[in-house]
Amino acid sequence: MIKDNEKLINRLRFIVDALAIIFSYIASWYVKFKSGIFADELWYYSLKQYCIALIYIVPGYLILYYIFQLYASKRLVGRREEAWHIIQANIIGLMAFILILYLLRENDYSRTMIFIFFCINVYTTVITRNIIRQGVRDLRKSGYNQKDILLIGYSRAAEEYIDRITMNPEWGYRVRGILDDHVESGISYRGVKVLGTIANLDIVLPRTHFDEIAITLSINEYSKLAKIVAMCEKSGVHTKFIPDYNKIIPTKPYTEDLNGLPVINIRKIPLSNDLNRFIKRAEDIFGAVVAIVLFSPIMLITAVLVKSTSKGPLIYKQERMGLNNKTFNMYKFRSMEVQDKNEEKEKWTVPNDPRVTAVGKIIRKTSIDELPQLFNVLIGKMSLVGPRPERPQFVSKFKEEIPRYMIKHQVRPGITGWAQVNGLRGDTSIYKRIEYDLYYIENWTLGLDFKILFLTFFKGFINKNAY
Repeated sequence: MIKDNEKLINRLRFIVDALAIIFSYIASWYVKFKSGIFADELWYYSLKQYCIALIYIVPGYLILYYIFQLYASKRLVGRREEAWHIIQANIIGLMAFILILYLLRENDYSRTMIFIFFCINVYTTVITRNIIRQGVRDLRKSGYNQKDILLIGYSRAAEEYIDRITMNPEWGYRVRGILDDHVESGISYRGVKVLGTIANLDIVLPRTHFDEIAITLSINEYSKLAKIVAMCEKSGVHTKFIPDYNKIIPTKPYTEDLNGLPVINIRKIPLSNDLNRFIKRAEDIFGAVVAIVLFSPIMLITAVLVKSTSKGPLIYKQERMGLNNKTFNMYKFRSMEVQDKNEEKEKWTVPNDPRVTAVGKIIRKTSIDELPQLFNVLIGKMSLVGPRPERPQFVSKFKEEIPRYMIKHQVRPGITGWAQVNGLRGDTSIYKRIEYDLYYIENWTLGLDFKILFLTFFKGFINKNAY
C-alpha cells in the first residue's frame, strides 16, 4: 500500500512538473513579446512555432529532474534542498537549450525568452511542489500514508530515532515495536513497546507487515549485526542501520574506498580545504570592510557615550582562545566599570550585575559592544561567522567536561554563529552550543554563512540573555 501511495504521489509530481514547464514556457512568450515590458520587435516567431520545441523541452526537463533525484522519496528532504535541486536542473536545462540553439545556428529564437522561462519555471515548480508537499504532510499528520517500522535493539540511537519521528509526524513514520535481548517485553518508550527478543524476528516478520526495519543495536552488541542483517534481507523488507556512535562520528561522515574496504573518517572539516579557506577569508575581508563603513556612525556615537558616561578605556580587550588553540585579544566596547583583572577572570556576568554601566546595558543587549570585533576579522584573528571564542581558563575547564569541545578551535571563531542565531547566547547550555558549533564546522558552506548572517539581523542582535 505504501509503495502504491508513493507511486501515486510521484506520478502526481511528474504530471504537475510537466504542466508547470508548459505553463512557464507559454507565459515567458507572453512576457517577452506581449507584455510591453521589453522593446517591441519587428518580427518574431509565433507562439505556435515556439511551442513546437516543447516536444523536446518537456521530456528533457523531466529527465533532468529525475537525474537530480526530484522523484525520490521526499519524507526527509527539506524544502530548501528540493528548491536547490530544481534550480540546478533548470540551470543545466538553460545551458543545454542555449547550446543546442547555437549548434543549430538558430539566431531568431529569443535568448531573453529562454531566460524568462528559466525564472518562471523555477518559481512555478518550487511553488507547486511545496503545495503538493504540504498536502502530503497534512495527510501524514492525519495518519494516512504511514510507514510502519520495527526497531531491532533498544539503545540511545533507538530513543533518539523515536524522538525525532514523534516530533515530526509529517514524515509519515510509525514505530510499531522494538526487539531487544536485554529489555523485558512490555516496557515502552514514548508509547513504543518492546515486543520480545531479537530471536523472535523470524516469527514477527512473517506475521506482521512492516515497511522498514531499522537496526538500532547498542554499540556493545555489534557482534550480532551480520546475523541480523542476513535475517532482515531474507525477509525482503527494506532495512537501514542507525549507528549508536553518532556522538563520535559526524552526521555526514567522509568515507573512502580502500580497494573495496570502506574507511570512515572520524571528522571532515570543509574549512581544512585550501580553496574553502580562501573563499571564507575573502568573504570575511569584504564583509568586515562593508560592515565597518555601514556601522561607523553607530560606533562613533557609542564611543562618545562610553567615554562620557564612565571612566576607563573606550575599548575593552580580553584574551580568548582562537584558531589552532592560539590566544588572541578580542575587542569590545567597554560596557562595565573598570575592575581588577584577577577578579574579572573568575566570573561571568550575572543578572543585574552592578559592574555593568547604564550605557553598557544597552550596548550589551543590542550587541553593539561586539562591533569592534570587525577589526579582529580584518586582521585575521576572527571570522564573521564561526563558533564564539571562550576565555582560556574556561576552555581548560570545558575540554575536560564536554566531549569534542576542542574541535571548535579547528576554525576561526566568529562574531556570530549557528548557535547564536538559534538562541544559544549568554547564559545558555554550553553543551547545546557545542552541538550547534560542531554542526556548523562539519557542514560549512558559503550558503550557510550567508544564511547565518541574514538571520543575525533578525535574531542575533537582540540578546535576551545579555546582562
